[in-house]
Amino acid sequence: MSSENLKNVLITGASSGIGFELAKLFAKENYRLILVSANKERLEVAGQKLNDDYEVHVKIIPQDLAKPNAIENILKELNEDHIKVDVLVNNAGIGTFGSFVETNKDLELTTIRVNVEALTHLTKVILPGMIERKSGKILNVASIAAFFPGPLMSVYYATKAYVLSFSEALNEELRGSGVTVTTLCPGPTITEFQKKAGIDMSGTGLLLTDVSFVAKKGYEGLIKGERVVVPGFWNQVVVNLVRFIPRSLLIHAVKSWHK
Repeated sequence: MSSENLKNVLITGASSGIGFELAKLFAKENYRLILVSANKERLEVAGQKLNDDYEVHVKIIPQDLAKPNAIENILKELNEDHIKVDVLVNNAGIGTFGSFVETNKDLELTTIRVNVEALTHLTKVILPGMIERKSGKILNVASIAAFFPGPLMSVYYATKAYVLSFSEALNEELRGSGVTVTTLCPGPTITEFQKKAGIDMSGTGLLLTDVSFVAKKGYEGLIKGERVVVPGFWNQVVVNLVRFIPRSLLIHAVKSWHK
């Protein structure tokens, strides 16, 4: 396949976890990779490994999505290299654990900037090109946390509810345009997220999902143009049960689980 016919995928939070696993899946299909992450050193290592293992073109863009000019900087690099984004994966996400009155204000505001503002902004600037070409796919990574409130992680859960609502609405707006928006809603997954958020998963009794499985289901759902993807049977059970559990009991149950 000539380089002119290759497609480009931009993935945020690509240096590890779900983002890196998704990058491997796209690399297997010979996509050209544009990888975004705040940690330049880890991003360089990830990019080199993908290039070595799959012999694909990899462009890294080290940017902290919590910074005010991050999206403008990403767009500038894309424009300078005349790169059109065929697939956008908004995977970057952070969170913090604890009572809202006690958690760090800056961390909570950063969570909103990364999980909500950056995702929305990047989608806003990439989408018009997709619509013009009548072709494109967007994968926004939310969580099963999007389906219910989360005491002791109130801001994180709220941001994921935003991602799900925004993505579903946008997917409907784009019906017939040639562009689809898929929301990936994984349950607890084996990544670095829990450690960074200060969550101790030991003793919860929950089965953590393998990150490669989550990425595979997300990738498959994206390619098929599915609206929402919830990887794993038990996660699907939880999401469906939520509709039948009184809200007061559900909130109490989530709080008890977090404790």
